[in-house]
Amino acid sequence: MTDAERSHYRICPLCEACCGLEVRTRGDRVVAIRGAADDVFSAGYVCPKGYALKDLHEDPDRLRRPLVRRDGAFVEVGWDEAFAEIERRLVPILQRDGRDAVALSVGNPSAHKMGLILYFSRLAKALGTKNVYSASTLDQMPKQLSCGLMFGHWLSVPVPDIERADLLVVVGANPVASNGSLWTVPDFRGKAKALRARGGRLVVIDPRRTETAEIADAHHAIRPGADVFLLAAMVHTLFDEGLVALGRLAPHVSGLDEVRAAVAPFTPERVAARCGLDAAAKGNPVAIPGQANRVAAMVAHLAPKSLLVPILAGRHPGLK
Repeated sequence: MTDAERSHYRICPLCEACCGLEVRTRGDRVVAIRGAADDVFSAGYVCPKGYALKDLHEDPDRLRRPLVRRDGAFVEVGWDEAFAEIERRLVPILQRDGRDAVALSVGNPSAHKMGLILYFSRLAKALGTKNVYSASTLDQMPKQLSCGLMFGHWLSVPVPDIERADLLVVVGANPVASNGSLWTVPDFRGKAKALRARGGRLVVIDPRRTETAEIADAHHAIRPGADVFLLAAMVHTLFDEGLVALGRLAPHVSGLDEVRAAVAPFTPERVAARCGLDAAAKGNPVAIPGQANRVAAMVAHLAPKSLLVPILAGRHPGLK
């Protein structure tokens, strides 16, 4: 008698989108993986990586037991033997060369598994090394540093409210491909389509015509490395046109005068050439000079009480 087919509902562990999965099994065999239609967050969406989890699970090269190198080849061993080998070789290194002779690397799915993330923190503390690397250090640590400095904790990352936004400006990102790293937005393409259907606008600022730029209302190919000048000019415009309205957030914000002084030299007229945008282009909502204030004004009026723009600015040698 064959085992009946069953459904198990899980969250995909591969990225921050956290899409809901329906995993169909028969006995201990995975029959199929699909998006969970009733998931309130992802509503059945799943990207090709989620579908591929079945292939990953069944891959004959998947590591299922500890391996120890012997005579130039890896050999399967038991867990007790593997940990004994780690102790035999690692402890002398720590005693001879110190804690920082060791480096740790933690993979992306570990951040989405309670057991792994709790174990890793204990392992890192026990080793005491300053050399810790992860998926985060590859692609998002500057964002986490800025959030820590602004909001008090490196995981206090604000995310765009795409499901209710009227204007979404994407600078140097490609969420159609990434599903919005640090954003947790399953099916970005569908949500962007819904934004435009309700009258909203999607504007992409990127030197490359990305997949996100392909579906946007406007794409502006800014000169590589010039983002800081454009953003500084936009913040300058907010102050210059009296659009900074902190409202109830005022008691929680410090350094406003310092930001005003830092962006004062970055007028739209001064940064136009550095950004490489056509100032005279008709209908260009972020053209500099003269029209960058339209984006700044729209952003300020849409969210006057929640707009916080981190700026690290000084005298930049590239702006004469």
